[in-house]
Amino acid sequence: MNVPDRLSPPSTETTIGPELAWPLLLEWRRQARLLESLPERLGLGLDAQGQPNVAPADDRFTLLEVAADGSWTARIPVTATSAEWFDLYLPLALAGRGRPFTVAHLGQSLDGRIATVEGASCYVNGPENLTHLHRMRALCDAVVVGAGTVECDNPRLTTRRVAGPNPVRVILDPCRRLAADHGVFQDRTAPTLLICEEKFVDQVEPGRSGIIGVPRHGRRLNLSAAVERLHARGLFGIFVEGGGLTVSTFLEQGLLDRLQITVAPLIIGSGRPGITLPPIRDLGQGLRPRHRRYVMGEDVLFDCRLGDQLWANKSQ
Repeated sequence: MNVPDRLSPPSTETTIGPELAWPLLLEWRRQARLLESLPERLGLGLDAQGQPNVAPADDRFTLLEVAADGSWTARIPVTATSAEWFDLYLPLALAGRGRPFTVAHLGQSLDGRIATVEGASCYVNGPENLTHLHRMRALCDAVVVGAGTVECDNPRLTTRRVAGPNPVRVILDPCRRLAADHGVFQDRTAPTLLICEEKFVDQVEPGRSGIIGVPRHGRRLNLSAAVERLHARGLFGIFVEGGGLTVSTFLEQGLLDRLQITVAPLIIGSGRPGITLPPIRDLGQGLRPRHRRYVMGEDVLFDCRLGDQLWANKSQ
Protein backbone atom coordinates (compact mmCIF):
# COMPACT_ATOMS: atom_id res chain seq x y z
CA MET A 1 0.00 0.00 0.00
CA ASN A 2 1.13 3.53 -0.68
CA VAL A 3 1.12 5.20 2.74
CA PRO A 4 2.52 8.75 2.78
CA ASP A 5 5.15 9.78 5.31
CA ARG A 6 2.78 12.18 7.00
CA LEU A 7 -0.99 12.05 7.35
CA SER A 8 -3.19 14.77 8.73
CA PRO A 9 -5.18 13.83 11.83
CA PRO A 10 -8.87 14.65 11.35
CA SER A 11 -9.90 18.01 12.71
CA THR A 12 -12.68 18.13 15.28
CA GLU A 13 -14.31 20.70 12.99
CA THR A 14 -14.18 18.44 9.93
CA THR A 15 -17.39 17.01 8.53
CA ILE A 16 -17.54 14.49 5.71
CA GLY A 17 -19.74 16.17 3.14
CA PRO A 18 -20.17 15.18 -0.52
CA GLU A 19 -17.04 17.10 -1.57
CA LEU A 20 -14.96 14.73 0.61
CA ALA A 21 -17.16 11.62 0.42
CA TRP A 22 -16.66 11.20 -3.32
CA PRO A 23 -12.81 11.26 -3.23
CA LEU A 24 -12.97 8.76 -0.37
CA LEU A 25 -15.14 6.42 -2.48
CA LEU A 26 -12.74 6.71 -5.41
CA GLU A 27 -9.79 5.92 -3.13
CA TRP A 28 -11.59 2.88 -1.72
CA ARG A 29 -12.15 1.74 -5.31
CA ARG A 30 -8.46 2.19 -6.13
CA GLN A 31 -7.29 0.27 -3.07
CA ALA A 32 -9.76 -2.58 -3.65
CA ARG A 33 -8.32 -3.13 -7.15
CA LEU A 34 -4.75 -3.18 -5.84
CA LEU A 35 -5.29 -5.88 -3.22
CA GLU A 36 -5.71 -9.62 -3.77
CA SER A 37 -8.31 -9.56 -0.99
CA LEU A 38 -9.64 -6.87 1.27
CA PRO A 39 -8.43 -6.81 4.86
CA GLU A 40 -11.02 -7.20 7.60
CA ARG A 41 -11.04 -3.41 7.96
CA LEU A 42 -9.46 -0.72 5.79
CA GLY A 43 -8.95 2.78 7.13
CA LEU A 44 -8.63 5.96 5.11
CA GLY A 45 -7.28 9.32 6.21
CA LEU A 46 -6.00 12.50 4.54
CA ASP A 47 -2.38 13.05 3.54
CA ALA A 48 -0.51 16.31 3.97
CA GLN A 49 -2.08 17.65 0.76
CA GLY A 50 -5.59 16.80 1.99
CA GLN A 51 -5.98 13.81 -0.36
CA PRO A 52 -7.48 10.49 0.83
CA ASN A 53 -5.04 7.67 1.38
CA VAL A 54 -4.68 4.54 3.47
CA ALA A 55 -4.37 5.48 7.11
CA PRO A 56 -1.84 3.83 9.43
CA ALA A 57 -3.02 1.72 12.35
CA ASP A 58 -2.99 4.78 14.64
CA ASP A 59 -6.69 5.64 14.92
CA ARG A 60 -6.02 9.36 15.23
CA PHE A 61 -5.27 9.52 11.48
CA THR A 62 -8.41 7.66 10.39
CA LEU A 63 -11.47 9.41 8.97
CA LEU A 64 -13.39 6.27 8.08
CA GLU A 65 -13.03 2.53 8.37
CA VAL A 66 -14.77 0.17 5.99
CA ALA A 67 -15.22 -3.58 6.41
CA ALA A 68 -15.02 -6.15 3.63
CA ASP A 69 -18.82 -6.54 3.76
CA GLY A 70 -19.31 -2.86 2.95
CA SER A 71 -20.23 -1.66 6.45
CA TRP A 72 -18.45 1.49 7.52
CA THR A 73 -17.59 3.48 10.64
CA ALA A 74 -16.87 7.21 10.70
CA ARG A 75 -14.51 8.89 13.16
CA ILE A 76 -15.95 12.32 12.45
CA PRO A 77 -19.45 13.61 11.59
CA VAL A 78 -20.93 12.55 8.25
CA THR A 79 -23.68 14.46 6.45
CA ALA A 80 -26.89 12.63 5.54
CA THR A 81 -26.04 12.78 1.83
CA SER A 82 -22.57 11.33 2.36
CA ALA A 83 -23.96 8.54 4.55
CA GLU A 84 -26.39 7.62 1.76
CA TRP A 85 -23.54 7.62 -0.77
CA PHE A 86 -21.45 5.27 1.36
CA ASP A 87 -24.38 2.86 1.78
CA LEU A 88 -25.27 2.96 -1.92
CA TYR A 89 -21.85 3.01 -3.59
CA LEU A 90 -19.44 1.16 -1.30
CA PRO A 91 -20.46 -2.36 -2.45
CA LEU A 92 -19.39 -1.51 -6.02
CA ALA A 93 -16.34 0.49 -4.95
CA LEU A 94 -15.05 -2.51 -2.97
CA ALA A 95 -15.31 -4.98 -5.86
CA GLY A 96 -12.08 -6.87 -6.51
CA ARG A 97 -10.51 -10.24 -7.18
CA GLY A 98 -11.60 -11.64 -3.83
CA ARG A 99 -15.03 -10.04 -4.00
CA PRO A 100 -16.48 -9.66 -7.53
CA PHE A 101 -19.72 -7.69 -7.68
CA THR A 102 -22.38 -7.30 -10.38
CA VAL A 103 -25.12 -4.67 -10.18
CA ALA A 104 -27.75 -3.67 -12.74
CA HIS A 105 -29.82 -0.50 -13.10
CA LEU A 106 -33.03 0.42 -14.92
CA GLY A 107 -34.85 3.75 -14.98
CA GLN A 108 -38.58 3.43 -15.53
CA SER A 109 -41.96 5.13 -15.32
CA LEU A 110 -44.64 4.48 -12.72
CA ASP A 111 -46.20 1.95 -15.07
CA GLY A 112 -42.96 0.04 -15.58
CA ARG A 113 -41.90 1.38 -18.98
CA ILE A 114 -38.30 2.26 -19.84
CA ALA A 115 -39.02 3.75 -23.28
CA THR A 116 -41.76 4.35 -25.82
CA VAL A 117 -42.68 1.73 -28.42
CA GLU A 118 -40.18 3.38 -30.80
CA GLY A 119 -37.44 3.29 -28.16
CA ALA A 120 -37.38 6.95 -27.05
CA SER A 121 -36.10 7.06 -23.48
CA CYS A 122 -34.63 10.59 -23.09
CA TYR A 123 -35.48 11.26 -20.46
CA VAL A 124 -37.65 8.99 -18.35
CA ASN A 125 -35.75 9.93 -15.19
CA GLY A 126 -34.40 13.25 -13.96
CA PRO A 127 -30.86 14.68 -13.94
CA GLU A 128 -30.10 13.37 -10.44
CA ASN A 129 -30.44 9.79 -11.69
CA LEU A 130 -28.23 10.56 -14.68
CA THR A 131 -25.52 11.77 -12.31
CA HIS A 132 -26.01 8.57 -10.31
CA LEU A 133 -25.30 6.53 -13.47
CA HIS A 134 -22.05 8.43 -13.98
CA ARG A 135 -21.03 7.72 -10.38
CA MET A 136 -21.68 4.03 -10.97
CA ARG A 137 -19.56 4.15 -14.14
CA ALA A 138 -16.70 5.78 -12.25
CA LEU A 139 -16.75 3.10 -9.54
CA CYS A 140 -17.14 0.02 -11.74
CA ASP A 141 -14.58 -1.73 -13.94
CA ALA A 142 -16.94 -2.55 -16.81
CA VAL A 143 -20.26 -1.03 -17.91
CA VAL A 144 -22.46 -3.46 -19.87
CA VAL A 145 -25.29 -2.70 -22.31
CA GLY A 146 -27.13 -4.70 -24.94
CA ALA A 147 -27.13 -4.16 -28.69
CA GLY A 148 -30.60 -2.61 -28.55
CA THR A 149 -29.40 0.16 -26.24
CA VAL A 150 -26.53 0.96 -28.62
CA GLU A 151 -28.92 1.04 -31.59
CA CYS A 152 -31.49 3.31 -29.93
CA ASP A 153 -29.28 5.63 -27.86
CA ASN A 154 -25.76 5.45 -29.36
CA PRO A 155 -24.44 6.00 -25.79
CA ARG A 156 -20.89 7.05 -24.93
CA LEU A 157 -20.86 5.12 -21.63
CA THR A 158 -18.11 7.33 -20.21
CA THR A 159 -17.78 9.23 -16.93
CA ARG A 160 -18.44 12.92 -17.54
CA ARG A 161 -20.70 14.33 -14.83
CA VAL A 162 -18.41 13.38 -11.92
CA ALA A 163 -14.68 12.95 -11.30
CA GLY A 164 -13.44 9.42 -11.87
CA PRO A 165 -12.11 6.95 -14.43
CA ASN A 166 -13.94 5.68 -17.52
CA PRO A 167 -14.92 2.01 -17.34
CA VAL A 168 -14.35 -0.59 -20.02
CA ARG A 169 -17.43 -0.57 -22.25
CA VAL A 170 -18.93 -4.02 -22.87
CA ILE A 171 -21.52 -4.51 -25.62
CA LEU A 172 -23.64 -7.68 -25.78
CA ASP A 173 -24.35 -8.35 -29.44
CA PRO A 174 -25.10 -12.09 -29.78
CA CYS A 175 -25.44 -12.22 -33.59
CA ARG A 176 -23.12 -9.29 -34.48
CA ARG A 177 -25.94 -7.13 -35.84
CA LEU A 178 -24.46 -3.76 -34.86
CA ALA A 179 -22.84 -1.56 -37.49
CA ALA A 180 -19.27 -0.41 -36.89
CA ASP A 181 -20.13 3.30 -37.01
CA HIS A 182 -21.52 3.52 -33.46
CA GLY A 183 -19.49 5.77 -31.17
CA VAL A 184 -18.49 3.05 -28.71
CA PHE A 185 -16.65 1.25 -31.52
CA GLN A 186 -14.98 4.35 -32.97
CA ASP A 187 -13.88 6.76 -30.25
CA ARG A 188 -10.73 6.33 -28.16
CA THR A 189 -12.18 7.69 -24.92
CA ALA A 190 -12.43 4.25 -23.31
CA PRO A 191 -11.74 0.66 -24.38
CA THR A 192 -14.66 -1.37 -25.76
CA LEU A 193 -15.27 -5.12 -25.73
CA LEU A 194 -17.94 -6.84 -27.81
CA ILE A 195 -19.41 -10.13 -26.55
CA CYS A 196 -21.14 -12.38 -29.07
CA GLU A 197 -21.95 -16.01 -29.69
CA GLU A 198 -18.81 -18.08 -30.30
CA LYS A 199 -19.58 -18.85 -33.94
CA PHE A 200 -19.55 -15.14 -34.84
CA VAL A 201 -16.11 -14.37 -33.39
CA ASP A 202 -14.28 -14.80 -36.69
CA GLN A 203 -16.19 -12.02 -38.40
CA VAL A 204 -14.46 -8.68 -38.95
CA GLU A 205 -14.30 -6.74 -35.70
CA PRO A 206 -16.32 -3.50 -35.55
CA GLY A 207 -14.07 -0.48 -35.26
CA ARG A 208 -11.38 -0.77 -32.62
CA SER A 209 -13.21 -3.06 -30.19
CA GLY A 210 -11.95 -6.32 -28.77
CA ILE A 211 -14.20 -9.34 -29.06
CA ILE A 212 -15.16 -12.25 -26.77
CA GLY A 213 -17.12 -15.32 -27.82
CA VAL A 214 -19.34 -17.22 -25.38
CA PRO A 215 -21.77 -20.15 -25.79
CA ARG A 216 -25.54 -19.84 -25.75
CA HIS A 217 -27.80 -20.48 -22.77
CA GLY A 218 -31.06 -21.49 -24.40
CA ARG A 219 -32.17 -18.57 -26.57
CA ARG A 220 -29.78 -16.15 -24.89
CA LEU A 221 -26.06 -15.78 -24.43
CA ASN A 222 -24.54 -17.66 -21.51
CA LEU A 223 -23.93 -14.58 -19.40
CA SER A 224 -22.25 -16.58 -16.65
CA ALA A 225 -19.53 -17.41 -19.16
CA ALA A 226 -19.40 -13.75 -20.20
CA VAL A 227 -18.93 -12.66 -16.57
CA GLU A 228 -16.15 -15.24 -16.15
CA ARG A 229 -14.38 -13.85 -19.21
CA LEU A 230 -14.60 -10.32 -17.81
CA HIS A 231 -13.24 -11.47 -14.45
CA ALA A 232 -10.33 -13.14 -16.27
CA ARG A 233 -9.48 -9.70 -17.70
CA GLY A 234 -9.45 -8.17 -14.20
CA LEU A 235 -12.89 -6.61 -14.50
CA PHE A 236 -14.52 -7.52 -11.18
CA GLY A 237 -16.93 -4.61 -10.64
CA ILE A 238 -19.60 -5.01 -13.35
CA PHE A 239 -22.36 -2.46 -13.89
CA VAL A 240 -25.19 -3.55 -16.21
CA GLU A 241 -26.74 -0.29 -17.39
CA GLY A 242 -29.40 -1.65 -19.73
CA GLY A 243 -31.59 -2.17 -21.45
CA GLY A 244 -34.58 -4.10 -20.14
CA LEU A 245 -33.86 -7.36 -21.94
CA THR A 246 -30.20 -7.35 -20.91
CA VAL A 247 -30.95 -6.63 -17.25
CA SER A 248 -33.76 -9.22 -17.24
CA THR A 249 -31.41 -11.88 -18.65
CA PHE A 250 -28.76 -11.19 -15.99
CA LEU A 251 -31.52 -11.45 -13.37
CA GLU A 252 -33.01 -14.63 -14.81
CA GLN A 253 -29.59 -16.32 -14.96
CA GLY A 254 -28.96 -15.46 -11.29
CA LEU A 255 -25.94 -13.23 -11.86
CA LEU A 256 -26.89 -10.03 -10.02
CA ASP A 257 -25.80 -9.12 -6.51
CA ARG A 258 -27.87 -5.93 -6.64
CA LEU A 259 -30.66 -4.58 -8.83
CA GLN A 260 -31.38 -0.86 -8.87
CA ILE A 261 -34.66 0.43 -10.29
CA THR A 262 -35.29 4.17 -10.37
CA VAL A 263 -38.96 5.09 -10.69
CA ALA A 264 -40.02 8.43 -12.17
CA PRO A 265 -43.41 10.14 -11.55
CA LEU A 266 -44.36 9.53 -15.17
CA ILE A 267 -47.05 7.42 -16.83
CA ILE A 268 -46.28 6.43 -20.43
CA GLY A 269 -49.18 4.03 -20.93
CA SER A 270 -47.41 1.88 -23.52
CA GLY A 271 -43.89 1.11 -24.61
CA ARG A 272 -40.98 -1.10 -23.71
CA PRO A 273 -41.16 -2.86 -20.31
CA GLY A 274 -38.43 -2.87 -17.71
CA ILE A 275 -38.04 -6.31 -16.12
CA THR A 276 -39.46 -9.27 -18.06
CA LEU A 277 -39.11 -12.77 -16.60
CA PRO A 278 -40.78 -16.15 -17.24
CA PRO A 279 -44.36 -16.45 -15.89
CA ILE A 280 -44.91 -17.57 -12.30
CA ARG A 281 -47.91 -19.45 -10.86
CA ASP A 282 -48.45 -17.29 -7.77
CA LEU A 283 -46.95 -14.27 -6.03
CA GLY A 284 -45.05 -16.48 -3.60
CA GLN A 285 -42.67 -17.33 -6.44
CA GLY A 286 -41.88 -13.68 -7.07
CA LEU A 287 -38.78 -11.93 -5.75
CA ARG A 288 -39.34 -9.67 -2.76
CA PRO A 289 -35.75 -8.65 -1.97
CA ARG A 290 -34.48 -6.64 0.93
CA HIS A 291 -34.00 -3.10 -0.30
CA ARG A 292 -33.35 0.52 0.57
CA ARG A 293 -34.97 3.55 -1.00
CA TYR A 294 -33.11 6.68 -2.04
CA VAL A 295 -34.76 9.91 -3.17
CA MET A 296 -33.15 11.36 -6.30
CA GLY A 297 -34.86 14.62 -7.17
CA GLU A 298 -38.41 13.66 -8.13
CA ASP A 299 -37.40 10.01 -8.65
CA VAL A 300 -37.07 7.17 -6.14
CA LEU A 301 -34.32 4.57 -6.47
CA PHE A 302 -34.91 1.07 -5.07
CA ASP A 303 -31.59 -0.62 -4.29
CA CYS A 304 -32.50 -4.33 -4.11
CA ARG A 305 -30.21 -6.86 -2.48
CA LEU A 306 -30.87 -10.08 -4.36
CA GLY A 307 -28.31 -12.57 -3.07
CA ASP A 308 -29.80 -15.20 -0.80
CA GLN A 309 -33.42 -14.99 -1.97
CA LEU A 310 -32.50 -15.20 -5.63
CA TRP A 311 -30.48 -18.37 -5.14
CA ALA A 312 -33.16 -19.86 -2.86
CA ASN A 313 -35.85 -19.31 -5.50
CA LYS A 314 -33.66 -20.78 -8.25
CA SER A 315 -33.24 -24.00 -6.25
CA GLN A 316 -36.98 -24.52 -5.75
